[in-house]
Amino acid sequence: MADLTITAADVLKTTTTKTYQGIAGATVTAGQPVYADAADSGKYKPADADAAAASAAIGIATHGAAAGQPLIVAQYGSLTLSAVMTAGEVYCVSTTAGGIAPVGDLTSGNYVTVLGVATTTSSLKLGLNASATAKP
Repeated sequence: MADLTITAADVLKTTTTKTYQGIAGATVTAGQPVYADAADSGKYKPADADAAAASAAIGIATHGAAAGQPLIVAQYGSLTLSAVMTAGEVYCVSTTAGGIAPVGDLTSGNYVTVLGVATTTSSLKLGLNASATAKP
């Protein structure tokens, strides 16, 4: 499979979505998982499964932001994505910065951070788990 193709304008919070706000440390697009970069005052940057620190996603951006701008991140509940997902599939941080992929796409050396499980073809129930563990 491949990374989800997400239309940023179609990323929508639901009544169950819990969010919090931080500051973007890079350009972030709606629908991208982000991590808090400890080396940059905890600013939010697109998550990436290629490195332990960058793989530790804290949520998914609900809108776009440039570096230095406020960014609202969904951490809990359901999030509607424009992407076509498979209900019951577990989705995680991809090896492409800011990407979301099925967990089966990760290979040896990739760090596993679960973002959630698709409950429908367009809804992701968030259940963040940054394992800090690379696949063998």
